Amino acid sequence: MLDVRRLRLLRELAHLGTIAAVAEALAFSPSAVSQQLSVLEREAGVPLLERTGRRVALTPAGRNLVRHTEAVLELLERADAELAHARRGLAGPLRIGAYPSAVRALVPAALAELASRHPELEAMVSEVDPAAVAAALRAGELDLALVHEYDLVPGEPEEGIALTGPVFAEPLYLAARSPGTLADHRGSPWITAPAGTLCHEMTQRACQAAGFSPRIRHRVDDFAAQLALVAVGQGVALVPHLGTGDCPPGVSLTRLPVYRRTRTAFRAGAAAHPAVAAFAAALHTAVPAELRTA
Repeated sequence: MLDVRRLRLLRELAHLGTIAAVAEALAFSPSAVSQQLSVLEREAGVPLLERTGRRVALTPAGRNLVRHTEAVLELLERADAELAHARRGLAGPLRIGAYPSAVRALVPAALAELASRHPELEAMVSEVDPAAVAAALRAGELDLALVHEYDLVPGEPEEGIALTGPVFAEPLYLAARSPGTLADHRGSPWITAPAGTLCHEMTQRACQAAGFSPRIRHRVDDFAAQLALVAVGQGVALVPHLGTGDCPPGVSLTRLPVYRRTRTAFRAGAAAHPAVAAFAAALHTAVPAELRTA
């Protein structure tokens, strides 16, 4: 019988690419990961990995086993959800990931509602960039998370991760010292999130759609800080609705026909888990009515 814990290691290797990355994600030593994968190969009776120097790739048999592993893990999540329904009341930890502006603008109200309905449920929030959510969910560091995507930067599907439809959609604004269009600021300095984030990519694509590449001066992963820099003439920025709550005097917000949409992500098979459903219901009450899409 194949060991589910070792199958998880193989699945993570397929997603992360290196034994070192698997070890870091799951809090193992690289040697322990290698040993467990070797045991799994012996259990399987066929080579699962191809080793070339320090590089490791999955064989066709290894890739097929990962595909079956995804199905097995989804069934286990469904079984856990059914068991949770059979228990009396919701209790224990619920690990929630969320991006910074949601943590500030929505999560506190959602947690208050959740606590009033399920006082024995211990919500634990971590600030997580959407790009890191899938790995955190697969590793068991999170039970669910809020993730976002933009009209011009749609989210990519991830094996083993399920998403709800958009929970809410918020417009984007051009933040500048005076009203204007994107094209009006082709020569202006720009303030964006750091490279590698969806927010950074959104700014790049929006400007390219307007016919230019932005000249980036500041890279700041906080919308309040971006607006503060705009207020003192350090550049212009694209800011979603949730990030405009602390807009300082002297900053003009021009609404754009572009939206950021937020979904809830969780491990495949966990959609029916009552704790996931409870947080979704609490979040719905925290979202302003004008932003709700579901």
